[in-house]
Amino acid sequence: MFLQRRDFLKVGLATVGMMASPMVFSLSADPQRPRLITGISAGDVSYDGAVIWGRTDKPALMQVEVSADETFTKASRFVGGAALAPTDFNAKTLLHGLLPGQIWYYRVSFASLENPGAVSDIWQGHFKTAPVLKGNVRFCWSGDTAGQGFGIDKNRGGMQTYAAILRQQPDFFVHCGDLIYADNPIESSKTLSDGSQWQNLQTEGVSKVAESVQEFREHYYYNFLDEHVAKLHSQVATFQQWDDHEVRNNWFPGQILDDPRYTQKSISLLAEHSRRAMLECNPIRLNSLDERQIYRKIAYGPHLDIFMLDMRSYRGPNNLNRQTESSAQTAFLGAQQLAWLKQSLSRSDATWKIIAADMPIGLKVTDWGTEIAENMANIDGPPLGRELEMAELLRHIRDNHIYNVHFITADVHYCASHYYAPEQAQFKDFMPFWEFVSGPLHAGTFGPGELDNTFGPQLVFKGIPDDLQQGAEPSQDYQFFGQMDIDGESGALTVSHFNRKGERLWHTQLLPT
Repeated sequence: MFLQRRDFLKVGLATVGMMASPMVFSLSADPQRPRLITGISAGDVSYDGAVIWGRTDKPALMQVEVSADETFTKASRFVGGAALAPTDFNAKTLLHGLLPGQIWYYRVSFASLENPGAVSDIWQGHFKTAPVLKGNVRFCWSGDTAGQGFGIDKNRGGMQTYAAILRQQPDFFVHCGDLIYADNPIESSKTLSDGSQWQNLQTEGVSKVAESVQEFREHYYYNFLDEHVAKLHSQVATFQQWDDHEVRNNWFPGQILDDPRYTQKSISLLAEHSRRAMLECNPIRLNSLDERQIYRKIAYGPHLDIFMLDMRSYRGPNNLNRQTESSAQTAFLGAQQLAWLKQSLSRSDATWKIIAADMPIGLKVTDWGTEIAENMANIDGPPLGRELEMAELLRHIRDNHIYNVHFITADVHYCASHYYAPEQAQFKDFMPFWEFVSGPLHAGTFGPGELDNTFGPQLVFKGIPDDLQQGAEPSQDYQFFGQMDIDGESGALTVSHFNRKGERLWHTQLLPT
């Protein structure tokens, strides 16, 4: 099942497209014309372009008009990909040749491949290209959308954190993983801690765990039924990476499931279905040498490079993670990705090098009720297991004098700031750095977690009470996003944590070395 416009009408969201963009043009019920459905989004922006994503309901050719003027008096036209049944009529258009550091307005439509001359309605959005000159930069990040069965409750305002991010008017937004919760079906209601009911908007597509490519796609479509999600994506460029819930909780390649909810037991096959859906349903720029590759670099002007990691595809099996030597069992980033990251950091001449990780470094994350490691942290002491890769990376940064490297992440469902100091660490061959944790965007809140002293993390800030181990629902407002502001003149970096109301909870300023 895919969501036609009639599905929007059923749930009272027929104006999602209109809310997501300034105008919708030439809306028609002519059955021969393609119809834009789900939403539009700009992503993976570069100095001279972006990737535009859209979806229609029948075979059609995507086309995008772009203008520096909101009136489109002067516009360039790009013909994009064909929306066909094998991709569930998802398509992308690659824009190029645009001026850097500028807001661009775009219109998306689809021209029928079955009925020449039949063209869809038009949806409009805007984004900003990356700069080439020094200037102020603002971006936000977070993770974890629609987790723990918390879908769209319209009576409670929907996914409000997305609206709070949009009010900050960032140049772009980084989603650090758990874009969807493919392993968390959205049921009609949930009983909250105060006895009230959380009433979910439901669709057939999210009523079970995702196994087929189409079932994974449906989870992406579901999130766009929220007006705040749709509006943010139409007005702010986005970058996506994945974590575990795009497939299943705590998955690793080669895993065989013992879960009665799943007919398909091979995680590797499920992961390929999920990867395909993710790359089809998001404005991600495909790597020409390896279309399966998710890790990549964002170059955003002289002051900023962001390195988007993939901590899922190349890891070894989850285990106690206490090996003393590197092997296939201790892989986390994997040899190829680690080499790419080291080389890319060495080549970067940006003031700030921000590593977007889908999991934190020093917080202990394990399979529930066990000591089986889900991330790299394990026990206090010198580097073991997956920590060996991190030790190699941190030593490389120090030995090659690569300054101003810090980490952003999500995954653990609360926000925190950790300062890593060699004098507090068991492994000391590194320069001090920060790790900023944010999320959830719209999911249950938990924590705080326990820190592993291998790399010397110190808790400087956390945005939740000392004990939320039993969890908190989105209505309790423990939903978070982070923000980085770079001053164009001085290069100073201000890092802030916000809640879903848009209240700034904490901030610090870092000066470039």
